Amino acid sequence: MLEIIFTLVMLVLLQAVLGFDNLLYISLESKKAPEADQKKVRKNGILIAIILRIVLLFVLVSIIDLFQEPFSFLSAEITDVVKFAFNGHSIIVLLGGGFIIYTAIKEIWHMISTKGMEVSDMATDRSTKSSKAVIFSIVLMNLVFSFDSILAAIGLTSEIENTTTAFIVMAIAIVISGLLMLIMADKISIFLSKNRMYEVLGLFILFIVGIMLVTEGGHLAHIKIFGEEIVPMSKTTFYFVLAILIIVDVVQGRYQKKLMIGK
Repeated sequence: MLEIIFTLVMLVLLQAVLGFDNLLYISLESKKAPEADQKKVRKNGILIAIILRIVLLFVLVSIIDLFQEPFSFLSAEITDVVKFAFNGHSIIVLLGGGFIIYTAIKEIWHMISTKGMEVSDMATDRSTKSSKAVIFSIVLMNLVFSFDSILAAIGLTSEIENTTTAFIVMAIAIVISGLLMLIMADKISIFLSKNRMYEVLGLFILFIVGIMLVTEGGHLAHIKIFGEEIVPMSKTTFYFVLAILIIVDVVQGRYQKKLMIGK
């Protein structure tokens, strides 16, 4: 019993750590919905995602080997130039990472190409999406982010002999982490609304998240270019880059204030 409780705590912590990038995406994506619906969009998106995560967990536990085995029709080697062996997991991660990179670049371009407008005006100028479209985007990307956390959870619960007990423990961890995400999503969104200058920082972090997913997908697909294998960006590297970005942003902000006072 003590082992099960310890595993549950570890799973919740794991879901929380791996869920940060997902949380940031939810906060930024929800701003595309009509302002009156943004809180409801975040809530519904996360709740639906929790249910689908449990369904995904059940599916992965049942057919995990199918996602790990390379597809024969998507495996090839062109002399010493390129080699790859795509599987279901790698394709999902690559597509998710590519979509996040596209989203981040599109939003950053929108910010720098909008001339003669204040930041507050840019927020209202940004094209809005329907609430259902935003919820769909949140749920879809939540599932992409879920793959690694669920696979890691399966690894952590491998020592639990009873399969049903292991599934219940993982499902409880998903629900708890989802509820924590529900609470934190509103707080992060409120913070970004009050401090809109940090949206740029958030988008660049999201861009790095996309790169991390693409490199991970390339590694899972065993892609080699000119004999060099693609190495995935580790979470340690991601958090180090994240810390550097935040420090640079804070220092630059204070320096700009100092210059303005000097003038």
